[in-house]
Amino acid sequence: MTQVEPSTAWREVVGADEKERHQRQAEGFVAMQLRKSGKYGVGRALHRRQVAALRARVDVVEGLPDYARQGLFAQPASFEAWLRVSNGGFNVAADKTPDVRGFSIKILGVTGQAALGGEAKSQDFALINHEHFSSATSKDFSGVVLTTGSTPGTAIRRLITSPSLLPKVREVVTAIRTPFTGFATQDFFSAAPVAFGPYAVRVRLAAASDQVDPAAPQDWGADLFRRLAVAPLVYELQVQFFQDEASTPIEDASATWSTPYQTVATLTVPQQEPDEQFAKTVESARFDPWNALVEHRPLGEVMRARKVAYYASQQARSAK
Repeated sequence: MTQVEPSTAWREVVGADEKERHQRQAEGFVAMQLRKSGKYGVGRALHRRQVAALRARVDVVEGLPDYARQGLFAQPASFEAWLRVSNGGFNVAADKTPDVRGFSIKILGVTGQAALGGEAKSQDFALINHEHFSSATSKDFSGVVLTTGSTPGTAIRRLITSPSLLPKVREVVTAIRTPFTGFATQDFFSAAPVAFGPYAVRVRLAAASDQVDPAAPQDWGADLFRRLAVAPLVYELQVQFFQDEASTPIEDASATWSTPYQTVATLTVPQQEPDEQFAKTVESARFDPWNALVEHRPLGEVMRARKVAYYASQQARSAK
C-alpha cells in the first residue's frame, strides 16, 4: 500500500540530562556484559547467542515514489549484505526458551557520509521480532533490562527500591512469551525511527515464508539451513513513514505507528550451508544502527542512548 507524500515536520527533543544519563546506563550494560562474559565467554551485552550467520543480497526495487528514493534507496541497485540472527538471552539458553529475537543486517558497499562522521562503511539495521519497545524511554528500558539481567538478589533489591519497574518487567515477560515461529516466518522491526532523507521512518523486514515448521523451535539455525537447502529465502525490506506526533511519535519507542508500509528493497538469502569461518567473522563484527549513512541516521531518545551503549559494549568485547 502506497501513501501520499509523508510529512517532514518531525522533530527530536533532546533532554538536558541525556549525556550523563546515557553514560550511566551504558556503564550498567557493560557491567552486566562483563559479568556474563566471565561466566559464558566474551560476548555482547544483549543478543549474545548467534543463531546463524548468513550471506545475503539487498536489491533496491524499481519504481519507488520520489519521497521513497532516499539515501541507500535513491535508485535501483544491488548490495552484498551480512546477516546475524540471534537470541537475546544468555549463551546457554536453549532455542525453545522464550526470548527476544534479533535480525541484524549489515549492507556493504555503500557510499556517502556516515551518521557518525567520515565515510560510511556499511548501512546497518538492528531489528527485533517486536513492532515497538516495551518502554517509551531508555531510562525505563535499561531499568527493566538491568533488573532482569541481574542476579536474583540484585533484581529483588532493585524492584523493592523501584516498585514502578514491576509492571514494566511484567510487560516485557509477556512480550517475550509471545509465540515465535522462526527467522524465516516472522516479521522483524527497527522498533524505533531512523531518518529517511528529510523524512523519518520505522523499518520492517517482512517474513520470507508463511510455512511454519513445528520442529523449528528445537534449533532456529537448523530451520533456516533446512529451508536454504531447498530454495533461497526472499524478504521484503519496508519502511513506515512519520506522519504526525499523535500517530507516529518520534520520542516514544513504546508506541505502535499506524501508517502503512512501503517496500523499498528485497533481501535475498541465497542457498548456502553453515560456514564456520564466516560465522566467526560475523560474530566479531559490529552490527550497530549508528553504522549508517547520514540519510538514515537513528532518531529519538532510545536510539541516542543506543549510540552510547553500543559503543561501550563494542569496546568491552574488542569488536572489530
